[in-house]
Amino acid sequence: MHLDVLASRLHRLPPSCGPVRLVGVDGHAGSGKTTFAEHLAEALGGAPVLHLDDIATHEELFAWTGRLLREVVAPLSHGTAAHYRPYDWTARGFGPARALPPAPVILVEGVGAGRRALRPWLARLLWMELADEDAWARGRRRDGSVQNEFWEGWVRAERRHFTKDPSKQFADLLVLQCSEGYEVLQGPAATSAKSLSVTDRDGPASVC
Repeated sequence: MHLDVLASRLHRLPPSCGPVRLVGVDGHAGSGKTTFAEHLAEALGGAPVLHLDDIATHEELFAWTGRLLREVVAPLSHGTAAHYRPYDWTARGFGPARALPPAPVILVEGVGAGRRALRPWLARLLWMELADEDAWARGRRRDGSVQNEFWEGWVRAERRHFTKDPSKQFADLLVLQCSEGYEVLQGPAATSAKSLSVTDRDGPASVC
């Protein structure tokens, strides 16, 4: 089966935030959330993706809940466009306002997408299933040694966040990256006993 299967199931869910089905993609930094969200968004017909890297800042790695609820969730819940200012990690400041109109499905991708304050607004929560140390090692390789100091602080902050506000135990689906495509399994919060294997290419389903 393809990502189109998962996309179809998400489209059939009841709206969770006004007319929108908000779908969270959470997991450790470096676990592959952004790439997976891009593939899923394409399968959803070009669904918007809100990257939490645009919401977080150097000073507020995880303390951005109020801003997200005010600027994004509240307008969408009333069926109106959200407006937020993406954070520029190089300039260390907010950029021009960006509009996020309501859509049938909007993906919220980033560490903390399944946090307690956001879960009531999510139609589904997906968790990228990769151990923290493995994900962080991959993220460090991706960013290079120039970001070593940032990563030291980030790992400590992420540990504190998930200790106080864990997400995985509330995930409806677990996403495993395979050599080709993804395997999607029921998560801890799922009520169905069935799993769903998904690939993003034509041909037989991949095997992990």
